[in-house]
Amino acid sequence: MYTVIGIPQTRTFRVLWALEEIGTDYELQPHPPRSPEVQTLNISGKVPVLQTDGEIITDSTAILTFLADRHSDLTAPAGTLARARQDALTHLVLDELDAVLWTAARHSFILPEERRVPAVKNSLKWEFAQSLDRLAERMSGPFLTGKDFTIADIICTHCLNWARNAKFPVENEAILDYGKRMRARPAFQRVTALVK
Repeated sequence: MYTVIGIPQTRTFRVLWALEEIGTDYELQPHPPRSPEVQTLNISGKVPVLQTDGEIITDSTAILTFLADRHSDLTAPAGTLARARQDALTHLVLDELDAVLWTAARHSFILPEERRVPAVKNSLKWEFAQSLDRLAERMSGPFLTGKDFTIADIICTHCLNWARNAKFPVENEAILDYGKRMRARPAFQRVTALVK
């Protein structure tokens, strides 16, 4: 049994989506970031946190990788070239999409007000759009890695939704089509129903 700590409006969504895709049982404890319940498990106060087998796992990508490897689902086998390609795309999404959106969020409401530089967001939006174009060029099938849905798709789609909420334009037609297909997945829809 897995226990997921975090609220679906955060990167916790990624973990819940993976669990729904895998089809395994879990319990959700919907505690927000930096809440006392989260800080007792993760000193940074960040979510998601996964509890399993008496252990704590933090960081959404680490949790996704653990779940995918444990269940032999949503991933290519470790040590294969397919896994290396998948990991390269996962890190590209983290570096070029997630990191840009996180920087924008920090300068919008996370950093102390006197440390924010709101003007940086225009540059970040440009960078994000350039990265989406490069990502679209690398896609070779219905999913980021080709014919198989992987954790890279979960992270990328979450970033596309985050971009929409942060008012980052997504104009690349291939990426728009990809996002629609990913959001149509039944497991995605089940997690979306949890967001209130």
